[in-house]
Amino acid sequence: MFEFLKRKKKTDAFAVLSTDMHCHLLPGVDDGSSNFNETVSCLKAMASVGYKKIYFTPHFQAHYPNVEDDIQRRFAELKRMIDKLGDPSLPEVAGISGEYRFDPQFARQPGKDKVLPLPGKRLLCEFSLHFSNYMPIETFAEYIRLGYTLILAHPERYPYLGIHSKEIETMKSMGILFQINVLSLNGFYGEAARKKGFDYIDHGMVEYLGTDTHNMRYINALLETAENKEVLKMLDKHTFLNSQL
Repeated sequence: MFEFLKRKKKTDAFAVLSTDMHCHLLPGVDDGSSNFNETVSCLKAMASVGYKKIYFTPHFQAHYPNVEDDIQRRFAELKRMIDKLGDPSLPEVAGISGEYRFDPQFARQPGKDKVLPLPGKRLLCEFSLHFSNYMPIETFAEYIRLGYTLILAHPERYPYLGIHSKEIETMKSMGILFQINVLSLNGFYGEAARKKGFDYIDHGMVEYLGTDTHNMRYINALLETAENKEVLKMLDKHTFLNSQL
């Protein structure tokens, strides 16, 4: 599990990003980190490849019916425990947000129900990986009208969305930003997602890169990605907005 502790080679591959704005490291609330120690180990490894600031984005969806007030309470307790450690090798635990699944079961009414955005009213959202017959244009439009900037998580992972599809064109025309998972670029989710991830980036359609880290299995893949020559070349060539958070 703690393979990264044995690695002697250190890289700051992701220092150019500085900030990770998508991870599931709030312990015990979804399919991510299960406990405090795992969270700390993941954070330490992320710092070792250049991340200086981390935003936590637990799932908000039917399968994980989290409540914003409870999530904020849990995050405050986690931050207190991390601060108590006083470990200088850890990145800054910058804030709590959420990854909201926009599907027919989406339980929040824009403007009426609380959401947890990233700084600047940036709201991270996702779709189901399997349900392809729903495009929440009205929900998009209402959040945008309320002053939110929407960020679609990992468009490369939706097998029913092609890079030149009508749905993609509609979202970009509405001003929706895209976030690619860096692990996709190392083949973590398969060759189709890897290729689409690079295609989106090469076409100038990606504003953010996120780790989408859940646990140590993801961390070990992140460490491998930090040494991927194609990924390193891409980071030299393209600019992303992570450091503005």
